Amino acid sequence: QVQLVESGGGLVQAGGSLRLSCVASGRTFSGYGMGWVRQAPGKEREFVAAIRGNRVSTNYADSAKGRFTISRDNAKNTVYLQMNSLKPEDTAVYYCAADPFNTVVTAPRGYKYWGQGTQVTVSS
Repeated sequence: QVQLVESGGGLVQAGGSLRLSCVASGRTFSGYGMGWVRQAPGKEREFVAAIRGNRVSTNYADSAKGRFTISRDNAKNTVYLQMNSLKPEDTAVYYCAADPFNTVVTAPRGYKYWGQGTQVTVSS
């Protein structure tokens, strides 16, 4: 079992940047694949980015490529999502999620553990 707590969301103008953080409980953080998933009002959850425990293997949604960077610090039990060049369509609740099989999960339903989410609002 792992518990996830996100932070770093907020209101930003288009073109701005935010860095989301997610702290995980437990001593086996490096054994989890981690990801970020977002959900905009009235829409389904959408994969954003994922990273394996080795910190090397990553995957991004097309909408995130070139603008977002996922990273992790296993010593701090933390995964990050650096978001640059933000657009109004990036507005959503961003969730941190964990996969106990340490894979790069691109389907939201593939994650077993979820945080409570952090709101990101991008104004035009």
